[in-house]
Amino acid sequence: MIGGSWTHRAARPLVRPLIGRGVTPNHLTTLRLLTGAAACVLFALGTRSGVLWGGLAWLLSAFLDRMDGELARIGKMMSPGGHLYDYYVDQGVNVAFFAAIGLGARHGWLGAAAIPLGLTVALALALTNWWSEQLEQMLPPGQKVYSGRFGFDPDDALYLMAPAGWLGLFPLVLIGAALATPVIGVVTLVRLLTLRRRRLSPPRNAPGGLGR
Repeated sequence: MIGGSWTHRAARPLVRPLIGRGVTPNHLTTLRLLTGAAACVLFALGTRSGVLWGGLAWLLSAFLDRMDGELARIGKMMSPGGHLYDYYVDQGVNVAFFAAIGLGARHGWLGAAAIPLGLTVALALALTNWWSEQLEQMLPPGQKVYSGRFGFDPDDALYLMAPAGWLGLFPLVLIGAALATPVIGVVTLVRLLTLRRRRLSPPRNAPGGLGR
């Protein structure tokens, strides 16, 4: 199978030996959930060791997100239920990440403001993801709401969160996400509502339309 982001390609040789050995994509998705949850708990501590080990767990969780999809595709184990499980785990872990680093950053220069900031970003991300999923279901098969370039997907940015934490940049990540995520959410919602309106509008030459 050719194509996909660089991380998808890196995952393929690792999942091929799992095919036919009783390992399912849902097993990897569950590991993704557990490692992602562990990372969030460690980030929420706000300690140096918590951020260190949380970053390692986060990188593993992000890569498992690639592995479960590749195993499903290569092993021909794709299913609607598996897709939903993967989707909700991914969104839950990613949303929890910002709430967690908000809790952890309360010990830094942001102080108590870090907590509502993290919760705001988490809520904005959850809404953006929800609207993106609805929009993607209305697009032609294979077309994504936000596609990547040069072998990188937009969510590959999640890999940068671990080194950002190690460098003490979580407060800046929170501020940047608080500025950008609501804007992306509004743009996504406008695209969704525009496409819905176009589909509900009758053709110009249809009876009752605006045709001559």
